[in-house]
Amino acid sequence: MQLADLGAEVIKVEHPVHGDDSRAMKPPDAGGEAHFFLAFNRGKKSVALDLAHPAGREVLDRLAARSDVLVENFRPGVTRRLGLDWESLRVRHPHLVYCTISAYGTTGPRADRPGLDPVLQAEAGMMALNGEPDGDPLRHPLAIVDTVAGLYAATAILAALVHRRQTGRGQRVELALFDCALAMLGNVGQYYLTSGRDPERLGNAHPAAVPVGLFRTATGPLYLACGTDRLFRRLCGALDRPDLAEDPRFATNTSRVVHRAALFAELARIFAGAPLEHWLARLEAAGVPAGPVRAVSAALESEEVRARGLVATAPHPTAGAIRLVVSPLRFSETPVAPPVAPPLLGQHTDDVLREVAGLDEPALAALRAAGVIR
Repeated sequence: MQLADLGAEVIKVEHPVHGDDSRAMKPPDAGGEAHFFLAFNRGKKSVALDLAHPAGREVLDRLAARSDVLVENFRPGVTRRLGLDWESLRVRHPHLVYCTISAYGTTGPRADRPGLDPVLQAEAGMMALNGEPDGDPLRHPLAIVDTVAGLYAATAILAALVHRRQTGRGQRVELALFDCALAMLGNVGQYYLTSGRDPERLGNAHPAAVPVGLFRTATGPLYLACGTDRLFRRLCGALDRPDLAEDPRFATNTSRVVHRAALFAELARIFAGAPLEHWLARLEAAGVPAGPVRAVSAALESEEVRARGLVATAPHPTAGAIRLVVSPLRFSETPVAPPVAPPLLGQHTDDVLREVAGLDEPALAALRAAGVIR
């Protein structure tokens, strides 16, 4: 989807009967199309092709001959059985950039295991970090590992295309969801590598910056991120409590980390004394990073979203006009492609196979009669 936003022609090859599994992840749906599928497939063309059939594999080979990149996320070994693995295709199509995304990679003790985002969150240490200190570990509610792996893949593909432009040769790019989840640990992973200790689970707080967290006002919660001494002094001014900045327990971030509980108790008492809007106005005026804790609906309907054009409307064959979140990228010279609604299953089969694979009408009719295409 990221590459489609950047102007690539992206052909999504799907099973001709049920298509991408995410098509069934509903409710809700729009015009019969699952919200989950709609979220991740804008700008793509759908070709419904049965790769279990030899003729389907021949068609895919013809598409590979005319394509710059092939992305696959089968379990390791599946493409080899189909004759569509990198070692086979590189002989026939040395220009091809071949991107493999799997759960645990193509090597290692777990290479053959299936894996889904929440399991990988658990195994990579991410869940252990999430949740209240005295509660159970929690997974991130979004498919965060899948999403970041896709972004890593887009970056790697673009680098491989630059290499091909310089050398004329394609190459294989491999990503494992588990590897991406480990990379996402960032500073908390380095915390362990530096100290030899597991980071504490702190709920909404931050392990090394204080005060950062959720505070309840008289009318609703706000989230505050005040991780430097300069910002803390601004916060104290906005709260009309300059004495807090002079208190030895709170004067530096290091001392605030040690005395986190005492500071949070005092801040909780202060914020509870006035409405949310009062504190947001004062904190904004003081240049302190803070904001309301919004529902998804409030975020998507916010003034910022309207001003930045982050939700757009696109026509859909069965759902009419649908609203989609658009790419966050902004370019001065090469704007991203306008949003195109995710495709119906097999919506572009005939067009793509005519224009890219070079098949004529009798060939398409024969493939359809054999159940190879939809």
